[in-house]
Formats: sequence, C-alpha cells, structure tokens
Amino acid sequence: MTTRSPRPSSFGRPSTGAGARQDPAAVSRYRRAVNYLAAAQIYLKDNPLLRQPLHAEHVKERLLGHWGTVPGLNLIHQHLNRLILRTDQGVLLVTGPGHGAAANLANMYLEGSLGEFFPELTRDEEGLRTFLRWFSWPGAFPSHLTPDYPGVIHEGGELGYALSTAFGAALDNPKLLVACVVGDGEAETGPTAAAWHSTKFLNPATDGAVLPVVHVNGHKSASPSVFGCMTDDELTAFFAGHGWQARFVGRVDGVDDDLDEQMESALDWAHGEIGKIQLDARAGLLAERPRWPVLVVRTPKGWTGPHDVDGRRVEGTARSHQVPVGDPRRDADHLAALERWLRSYKPEELFDVDGVPAQDVLDQCPRGERRMAMNPHAFGGSLRRPLELPRVAEHAVEVSNRGADHVSAMRVLGGYLRDVVSHPRNANNVRVFSPDELEADQLGAVLDVTDRQFTWPLPEGAEGVGPTGRVLEVLSEHLCQGWLQGYLLTGRHGVFPCHEAFLPIVDGMMNQYAKFLKASLETGWRQPVAALNYLVTSASWRQEQNGYSHQGPGAINNLLTKKGHTYNIFLPPDANSLLHIMSRCLESTDAINLVIAGKQTMPQWLTPEEAAEHCEVGAGIWRWASTADGEDPELVLAGCGDCLMVEVMAAADILRREVPDWRVRVVNVVNLMSLGVPQKYPGGMDGGRFERMFPLDVPVLFDFHGYTAAIKQLLWERPESQRFQVNGYREEGTTTTPFDMQVRNRTSRYHLVMHAARLMAERNPRVAARAEELIVAHERKVIEHLESIARYGVDQPEVAEWSWDRGR
Repeated sequence: MTTRSPRPSSFGRPSTGAGARQDPAAVSRYRRAVNYLAAAQIYLKDNPLLRQPLHAEHVKERLLGHWGTVPGLNLIHQHLNRLILRTDQGVLLVTGPGHGAAANLANMYLEGSLGEFFPELTRDEEGLRTFLRWFSWPGAFPSHLTPDYPGVIHEGGELGYALSTAFGAALDNPKLLVACVVGDGEAETGPTAAAWHSTKFLNPATDGAVLPVVHVNGHKSASPSVFGCMTDDELTAFFAGHGWQARFVGRVDGVDDDLDEQMESALDWAHGEIGKIQLDARAGLLAERPRWPVLVVRTPKGWTGPHDVDGRRVEGTARSHQVPVGDPRRDADHLAALERWLRSYKPEELFDVDGVPAQDVLDQCPRGERRMAMNPHAFGGSLRRPLELPRVAEHAVEVSNRGADHVSAMRVLGGYLRDVVSHPRNANNVRVFSPDELEADQLGAVLDVTDRQFTWPLPEGAEGVGPTGRVLEVLSEHLCQGWLQGYLLTGRHGVFPCHEAFLPIVDGMMNQYAKFLKASLETGWRQPVAALNYLVTSASWRQEQNGYSHQGPGAINNLLTKKGHTYNIFLPPDANSLLHIMSRCLESTDAINLVIAGKQTMPQWLTPEEAAEHCEVGAGIWRWASTADGEDPELVLAGCGDCLMVEVMAAADILRREVPDWRVRVVNVVNLMSLGVPQKYPGGMDGGRFERMFPLDVPVLFDFHGYTAAIKQLLWERPESQRFQVNGYREEGTTTTPFDMQVRNRTSRYHLVMHAARLMAERNPRVAARAEELIVAHERKVIEHLESIARYGVDQPEVAEWSWDRGR
C-alpha cells in the first residue's frame, strides 16, 4: 500500500449539487451499493462483482468484521451526505461503533476519499478487488476504524468515548457540525452517560455543534441492549432530562416504507434546530436551557442480511452481530446462503462492465472537502498552530539558598498557564480540562484571566463561571479526556490536571490514545498533533485529607506498557524544573506527557539556569549535594519525585554530618525515561553516560515516587542492574502525616540512612561498626516518630522544620 498527503484545502467551496433533492431510486441504489461493498469486504477476496458463480476459493479463509451495525451506519452516512448536498454544511463524522468500519470504508471507497491516500483503490473492478481483499487482511486494513483511514479521530475499541470526543472537536469550531453515531451498546457505558451533559458546557455563540445519532438495533454482541428495550416515551424522557429533544426514525422490528423520508426530514429538522440555537446565541440571545436535537434511529440488527442460517433467525438478532454466515468455504449451504445474500443487492445494476460505480450512485456523494472523510478538521495536524509561550524566566523562582525557599510548584505553574491561556495569539487554541480540581490543585491563577465555561443557569454564589472561558471543569475524568482528545485531534492544544489517584479512571482511554498515536506515526500522511498533557498532583505521598483510598501512583505503570516513543514521564523536583518541563510539553507533538508534581509548599533546589539544563538532559548528579563533589562514589543516592527527593536530600545531609568520610553521590532523575535504553526509549541515556552517572561497581539506593516495578522494568536491560536497590510506594498508607507515609513505605530519610549503612558495610567491612551504630540510632528514630505522631498528630520538628540550608 502507498499513501500520500491530502490535497490542498478547499474548505468553504460549495459542493456540486448543493441544494438539490435526489431521486428516491438513486437513494435506494446507493444504499444497496454500500451494503454490498460492506458485506463483500467481510467475505470476498476475489470475484468482486460476482461475475462468476461464487466458489469457496473466492472467500477469505479468516472472516473478520462486524456486520450487524453496518446497514444502519450506511443509512446514517448516506443521509448525512444528503444533508451536506442540500445545505453545504461542513460535517465531521465520529463513529462510536468502531468495529462497523466496513460501512465507513464502503462509503469512503465510493466517494473516492480512500483513493486520495491509497492509489491502488481505483473505482474499477481491479481496484474493487484490492479494496475487498484488504479488509481484515494481514498488513492491510483492520476491521475497525483506525488512524490509517482518513476522517478518523476516534477509532474502534474506544467504547463509550465517541460522544465526548465529538464535543471536544466542536469546541472553538463555530462552523463545524460534528455528527456522532452512538451505538445502543455503547450507550450503556458510563463515559457515554456522562457525555450527554456536554451541551451544558457548549457555547453556541463560539463553538460548533454536535448532533448525536443513537443507532438502536436492539442487540449487543450477545444480548438485548438497554436502549433497545426502552419505549419511545422512555427515551424521550431520558433525553429531555439531559437537556435534549429527541426525534425518532424507523423501528427496530422492521423497516418503514418511508424510512428515507423520515431520515431526510429528521436531519433537516435537527439541522434547523441547531441553526436556530446558534443564530440566536450569535445575536446575543443565548437560550437559558437550549434543547439540542438528538436522533434515535431504529433499524433491525443485520438489516438486509440473511434472515436465517441453519434454521435459526439471524436478521434482527444478536447472531448478526459479527459474521452472519459462518463457514462458507467448507459448508455448501453456507456458501449458497452467502451467494444469495450478496446477489440480493444486484451489484450488476450498480457497477458497469468495468466495475465503475453508476453515475447516479456517485452523485449521492459530496465533493472535495465536503466529503466527511475529507473534512479539514479531521486532519488536525495540518491545522495545528504552535502556542505562543511566555518566557520561563518571567515565572522562575529565585533560589537564594538551596532548600531554604519553600513554594508550591503548582502555584508557580498556575501563573505560567495563566499567561499561556491569556496570550492573544493563543485565542481559541488552548484549553484546560479539569475534573473540578483546578483551584484545589493550586492552579487558580488561570481563573484570573478566564472563566470556567458553562452555559446553563447557575446557582446563587457560583463564582468564576460563565458562558465563555478557556477552562472546562466537570467531575468526570472520562469527559475531560474525551473532550481533550477531540480538541487535540482537530488541531488545538490542552492540559488535563488531575489528582493522581483518579487518573487510573481513564487508564483505558490512555491506552487507546497511545495506540492511536503509534498508528498515526506509522501513517505517512498524518501530520503531528499537539501532545496530550496530563498534569498530575495531589499525589500519594501527601494525602493527609483523603487517606489510603486516594494513594495510588499506578498511572506510571500503565503508561510503561506502551511503545516508548509515544510517551514521556516527568517528575520535576521543584518549581523551576516544573516550569521547564511544562514549557517543553506544550511545545511537543505526537506524545502523551505525564507530569507529576506536588501542590504543597516544598524546598526549591535548582536555579532557573540549572533547572533548564537539568531538564534538558533528564537526570543529573547534584555535585553540591554530594560528598567530594560526587567524584569516585562508594554509594549513589538517587531520587525521582519531589517528595522522595526531599528524603534523599535529608538522608544525604545526615550522612554528610554523621559519616563525612563516606563518599556519597546524589542523583536526581527528572525524566523517568532517561533510565531506559535509548533503543526503546528515545529519552534514554546512552550506555556511557548512564554508567558514568551510576558506575557499574557502585551500589545505587533509589527512592522512587511510584511502584518499584516501574524502575525495575526500565533498568532490566542495563548491565549489572542488580546494583539498584529501589524503594517506592508499597501500598501502605492511611490518613496520616506526610513523613509517616515515607516511614510506612520505607522510603524515609531514616530508612535510607539505614539502608545506606548496610550497603556500605557490605562494600567495606572496615566501616561495619560505624554502620551498625547508624542503623541502631535510626531504628530508634523510627520508633520515636511513631510514638510522637500517635501523641501529637503531627511530624516531629526535626522533620517538619528540616531544611538543607540549615542542615549544612
């Protein structure tokens, strides 16, 4: 297969045939054509137009695909095309039933958009043969929507996220209509349930619109759907309660004679209702509780497919969900059933002798960029404009004495993000998506220059909320992620602040987006999109209010399962480092950036200049914190994470004072990926630099923010990796003091000192006696700590008031 870039933009040109009403016979013929092409994709590798009797050798050995949803998708796609031809409306299609890709591909093939990227897929018999063969074929087309296909910003497998993604695409795109097909199985998911509230955030004066089309065919893969079991009255009430007005098309137990008239009328109505809401809002008359239209389209599952197979009903049941005719290569009855089914579409009437689609069929398709698969907003990388970023130096913290100044890194970053959001050149190009935690995360400075966008009436006492704003806050991580994905993939930028314990709620979405990025990077025509930036705070180590249930750094481990070139994980040790990291993340493309930083006031270690250099290389020796300037070490103390680095520094301070002749090197890791080998992780240190920082014959005591498995995974390909002794979160916690979290998980300064003493004694038995003294003394310190917090409820002054500056 070959690919090429899309043609130059012609967005805004009227489509051929705009405003025309089309012949009902041509409408029927088009749908026969796309249904035939979809069914043939699943089954045929040859004899593409059934010029010969169907034989087993014409059928693929592996039958993959989902037929049941396809006919309904084709109906919806066709009538959206007709709406475009009548109105010249720009429409981006988001398809929730992603495994119904055979439908999308059939329409893309007929309209010629696939041929823009795959020249082999000509609209003749040979091109059709290739097109059918490629579906679910090794190294060719997957059976679900993927970044390989034009027009796709939401792929198969992301069940439940289509609607929120569609709303993200509509934000700040006032001329765009995003049509979103929601399957009735998908409609049962939690993310979809939350997404119905998105209209309360959408501003019809400045944003585009989303038209959901709920496809109800009555069944999921093996059982009836909830929406399929609801009456029209029940569904009307359901949607009305969420702020929608529903209109119904068809019925699930059969097909009305006037189905096409119903669909045409319903889409005209929906388009008109959207236009009224937008025109009023843009004239300054924003409706108090606008009722946006939603269509509920009922068609039988597997409609137009075989009615029964092997004496069991298929059409209209869950048996049509995937492959209705299961074994046509080996079962003669199945082969005959397949042939009857495919011939029922009468392909000989739809394609000429050369395999070219009939002209009246092609006339059903919009032209140029009015084709939904060619909508410019689906090619977000081509629309992306880099952000104008403030100079980091304008927000940097002056470090007069290392460790003496205590500030909140997140509060400092809030001022930086405020300037990003308010820069005139960034208008309509960046948003912050937060699950109701912006001020709690110390990022409230952003609200000095913008409101939280919310368009419905507000209760008395609401502050910083209005119909316009660059912040969207909703207590749903799923919605924040979906909105952000849609916003990024249509060419804009964004940040997703989140409490650490709640980020795993969207682990599945993170997984799918990482896969989307990997596939996009392997697709030659996709241009880079802005990075998805997670800003994670309220971390496990400082959960004084919420306790054990809110202590879980597992998002790191989840991301580490993905390809190393699709993500970065940063744990800046102080405010200046955080500023440099976020500046870098906001400039980056085609990546997931996970940035973890505390919101409490903490010591500041690096000057602005040092932080810039440190973040550039990803890890470094803090010579000023080491003995003998870090040269010729006997032990390396390494830290990754702001709270953990405080304990490393405190342990280094104790060792410096108690055993000044021990040569201890202090290392901080800010880019977690720097620990991995560069062959797998682009940010990984080369072998020479890694071994200079962590000499092969020197034990390393590593204090890590998260689960120790993450470090072990990154280090296992390094030589002599057993020299790394890793401490991290051990699933020990409760509502307790900050330092007690370190004690419970054996990452405290006292545990580091004891561990260091044991390692030094093993390395040099001549210091064993002194090492034992240190161990005994700090075991006592742990006991005293436990007794003290039980009595007073706070950490001891020697911990709470410790600073590197005074400790020296």
